[in-house]
Amino acid sequence: MQTSTLPSDAKPSYQKNTNAISHYNDNGSSSCTLISKNVTIGSKRTSIRLEDEMWKALKDISRREKCSINEICTFVYLCKKPLSSLTASIRVFLLLYYKAAATEDGHMRAGHGHMQKLKLKLLKMAA
Repeated sequence: MQTSTLPSDAKPSYQKNTNAISHYNDNGSSSCTLISKNVTIGSKRTSIRLEDEMWKALKDISRREKCSINEICTFVYLCKKPLSSLTASIRVFLLLYYKAAATEDGHMRAGHGHMQKLKLKLLKMAA
């Protein structure tokens, strides 16, 4: 894993940006799929576009790990592969974080392992 160095005096900061990418449905209404937010990694401010669920996952992880979203993004930036984008690396991080947290006991308590139950749960969450 290749890492980059950041200035030691740089402190990450986080700012929500209201820009979003919209897709238009057949009936002409729009549904927002990507939400842009600004983060500061080192002394560099950058915009990241992620789905709302990804932002919620970052917020959940920052709460669980007692750190800021910027600290998570900085960690991902320092650990990402050179040719990978930051947003792609964040998505991979989120997947790996939750995958590492998944246990057989947790799956049983969540009702996983039964595709029909999972479909019903996902449909309820999407509604």
